[in-house]
Amino acid sequence: MAADKDINPILKQVLELGPTVAFFLIYLRLKEKTFQIAGTDYSGFIVATLVFIPILLAAMGVLWALTGKLSRMQIFTAFMVIFFGGLTAWFNDERFFKMKTTLVYGVFAILLGIGLMRGRSYLAYVLGDVLPMRDEGWMILTRRLCGAFTGLAVANELVWRNMSTDLWVKIETFGFPILLMGFIMLQFGLLQAHMIDPDQEQG
Repeated sequence: MAADKDINPILKQVLELGPTVAFFLIYLRLKEKTFQIAGTDYSGFIVATLVFIPILLAAMGVLWALTGKLSRMQIFTAFMVIFFGGLTAWFNDERFFKMKTTLVYGVFAILLGIGLMRGRSYLAYVLGDVLPMRDEGWMILTRRLCGAFTGLAVANELVWRNMSTDLWVKIETFGFPILLMGFIMLQFGLLQAHMIDPDQEQG
């Protein structure tokens, strides 16, 4: 197996976040338009969704080629985008793509919750190599993140069912990621309190 390779952090962020920003920009350009394909009218939102899928796959392909790896979360999210994007186009119904966000956050919450019920932190399994932390810290962080994902899943349901598509796209693109990033930043104190110092462990 080829060794994992490091790439410029800025390039990595562009490849990871770029497709979502591209979807937002494409949607802004197409949202007022209707496209007729094979005798069926499709909204700009649905066409933007279809364009987003190959952009996401291309970005993931470049990321894999440069680093030699993709995270389980990236692979799962890509699968959900393709699956629900396909349903959206097949049924010509934008609700499927909007539900995708609920299910992604919901599945993450359920998986973390299952681990907690078994007395384990699946988060530690995924991130333990890059973030050495005591078991107690992992369990606390996992409980908090499980709650955060649950809250985001509920929030997405409330937004897409009660607000306009235009507002949902903006919240999906910027609102939810900012909330999640803010949550992670609030955990820095927890990380510092439970971080394992390799030098002390060896001593």
